[in-house]
Amino acid sequence: MTNHEADLEALRRLLLEKSYEKKQVTLASGRVSDFYVDCRQVTLHGEGARLVGRVIFERIREGVDAVGGPTLGADPMVTAVSMTAALEGLDVPAFIIRKGEKGHGMQNRIEGAGNLAPGMKAAIIEDVVTTAASTFTAIDAALAFGLEIAHVICLVDREEGGRENLAERGYELDAVFTKTSLLAG
Repeated sequence: MTNHEADLEALRRLLLEKSYEKKQVTLASGRVSDFYVDCRQVTLHGEGARLVGRVIFERIREGVDAVGGPTLGADPMVTAVSMTAALEGLDVPAFIIRKGEKGHGMQNRIEGAGNLAPGMKAAIIEDVVTTAASTFTAIDAALAFGLEIAHVICLVDREEGGRENLAERGYELDAVFTKTSLLAG
């Protein structure tokens, strides 16, 4: 087993232990589901952040200048990836996309924009994708800033239409895990 395969398996086990719950919940999309994956329980955990940073960085290291995603789920993930890149001697700044512009101060929609420049190739990172509505919000904000979307990646694809919705707009979803692969292990 390679280091990457070992990291993937360790991350899968940690997600099942700390993030996955078999219970009925209403999702942000309004849909009712029989399971919930709260990835923040892993991404805000020291070992989880280390694994997320390594696993995602390996998938995006070629052709990406920056990593960002929608607040709140992507916040710890983009930081972990950016730190992993720095440990590898690469400058891959992180940015966070707000749900809307701030009503005060600099009124930024993108936090960390001072480290970005139009034309940079960005990876948009999500913790969980259901319909991809928040992914589209992040993509649109990054495009409005002038970034080029080079990669769209999530930790868990719930397999509820997000991949197909992204494909309709020309984006391929790279899921570290799908619901099926997470549970199959």
